[in-house]
Parts: sequence; structure tokens; C-alpha cells
Amino acid sequence: MSQPSSLDTPCELTLWAETASDLMMPNPMSLRADSTIREAITALIDHGFSAAPVIDEAGHPVGVLSRADILLLNRDWGLHALPVYYEQADLASHGAAHERQGFPIEKASQTLVRDIMTPAIYAVAPDTPAARVVQQMLALKVHRLFVVEADGTLVGVISDLDVLRHLRP
Repeated sequence: MSQPSSLDTPCELTLWAETASDLMMPNPMSLRADSTIREAITALIDHGFSAAPVIDEAGHPVGVLSRADILLLNRDWGLHALPVYYEQADLASHGAAHERQGFPIEKASQTLVRDIMTPAIYAVAPDTPAARVVQQMLALKVHRLFVVEADGTLVGVISDLDVLRHLRP
């Protein structure tokens, strides 16, 4: 018979944050609506993010671009992207005579972020209570909320990981 582990014992967690400002990542990396998909993919990969807010010229969020949006674009084009780690030399060494498949550069370079972003904005004010932030994320079934000032300017993003970072036993 196995001994109960600490994972089997319920643990009460407390959220160590009072407001959205406490939870958010300030000055988030954002994308311009008129950026190309190629630029957006590069930015997401370089920063290690799965999504980023899309802003207009005034710095107001107008949508979000996620990896899911990019994958849907790829599916709509009817393409099958080859993983990045397959280099041309690997394909040649395995007898593959065809060229590497993936996002066609011509199409990707002409498609703009605004064309495929999700135009939904789920936002809270910086002084929103942290418990309310969590309730909203659960109710909306989203992985992130934007934090915006009264004038609509984006000042931060709260992801589900940001909430988890503030939980303590």
C-alpha cells in the first residue's frame, strides 16, 4: 500500500495580490494592427509569447493575435507547416526531393495582423480587485486580460501564469 503524498493532501492557496496592477506585466510587448504576419510571428517567437495585444496608433488595444490565430490562417491556406527544426540538409539526407513546406513567404508577407487577429478586447482597470480579475478570467474562459487606463491606453497584461505566480500556500 502506498503512502499518501503531499500532492494527495489538500493545500489552501492564497492570492498575494490586491489589484490588477499587482498581477499585471507592465508595458507589454504589443503588435501594431498594420504589422505583417511575418513581423508578428518573429516578435512572438523572439519574446517567447503565445499571444500579444494588438494596438492602434494611439496605443489602445483593438484585438489580440495568438498562435491559434496564426495556425487557423495556415489551415485556411490548406498548408502543412514543417517544423522549424527540419533543415534542408536533413530533408536531403533522407531522400526528400521536394522543397521545404510552410508559410508561403509571399502570402505571409502581404497578410496584416488586423486581417487575422481576434478583435475581442477583455480589459480591466489597474485598480480592479485581484479576486475580480480571476473571476473574470474564469467567467470569460480567457488566458489573458488587458489592463487599460481610463483613457483606454494599454498599460499591462495579466495572463493565467501571472495569476499562478501570485499564489502562495
